[in-house]
Amino acid sequence: MAIGQAAEAQQAGPPPAVLVQTIEAKPLAAQMEFIGRASAIDKVELRARVKGYLGPRKFTDGDAVKEGQILFTIEREPYQAAVDQKTAVRDAAKAALVNAEGQLKRASELLRTNNGTQVTYDQRLSEHLQAKATVEQAEADLRDAEISLSYTEIRSPITGRIGRAMVSPGNVVGPDSGVLATAVTEHPMRVLFPVTQRELLEAKRENTAGETLVVQLRLADGSLYKEKGKLDFIDVTVDSKTDGQSVRALFDNTDNTLTDGQTLRVVLEPKDPPKVLAVQQSAIAIDQSGAFVYVVTDKNVVEQRRIKQGVSRDALTAVEDGLKAGDKVIVQGQQKVRPGMTVNPSEAPPPLASPSSAPAPSPKR
Repeated sequence: MAIGQAAEAQQAGPPPAVLVQTIEAKPLAAQMEFIGRASAIDKVELRARVKGYLGPRKFTDGDAVKEGQILFTIEREPYQAAVDQKTAVRDAAKAALVNAEGQLKRASELLRTNNGTQVTYDQRLSEHLQAKATVEQAEADLRDAEISLSYTEIRSPITGRIGRAMVSPGNVVGPDSGVLATAVTEHPMRVLFPVTQRELLEAKRENTAGETLVVQLRLADGSLYKEKGKLDFIDVTVDSKTDGQSVRALFDNTDNTLTDGQTLRVVLEPKDPPKVLAVQQSAIAIDQSGAFVYVVTDKNVVEQRRIKQGVSRDALTAVEDGLKAGDKVIVQGQQKVRPGMTVNPSEAPPPLASPSSAPAPSPKR
């Protein structure tokens, strides 16, 4: 009472105007934030498998490509000539086999009628088997030449997007030439992030009721990516150096915002957060005794209330103790008031902060 009388004695003139927030229960959940990296589901480094001059490229850097699309060509003529040569050898071997089959048939007939010898038959049989083996060897050599010929066309093994070409047409390339270009599949996109054993255990305990987590991404400019993802994999091994496991989230990435190798912040929170009493962060002051707010009574008199703070996010702080629903807390003009003063309160507009602009918690590494 002495404090109120002192405040009334100090107050002169009309009551100061303040903005207040009427306390009500709002859904507010703690967020966990981790540093992650985007990783394409399929990523292919295109390389030359045969040696030769590189022909004109069949794409523009950054193009969308389809599976089986020709991207590079290597001079075809030497490999086509090899195929033609192996074809001729194969055909000659087949002709020799036909002759050997005829000789074996005649030797068999002569042996059956006692007009030939077993030695002659055995020799013709050996010649037939050798001719057959020669055909098989010629066919294998032809297949090998045809495979080498097919390698003169470098095709995309996936549907996705291709990066810049690393080698210009006209250069000699081969198996040791390095990467010619890289193709990636961008739909969907994976995001990998490490989680410590302690955080995993906490998440499992809190998720015993089957609570679903909402997975979001915070981009480099601080905004939240419009698409929500889903957790689809936890690695089966623990990194002995960090005591963490890799967790993976999957995003559709229909607008190509996510790029392979991109650094992102992964934000996790419960899908259905509990409702708690929440106050604007601007209303909270801290002194040596802890956090407090100024509350306006039904008679427009200021009271100081000590509070216990909970989760803070989106310009709001959960109050675990010290306030009740319906209390009017001063959110603007606190510097003009003291406990026991009479004020002229007006309802404050809701805070402007949103999930995309609110300060992010310290990311986990």
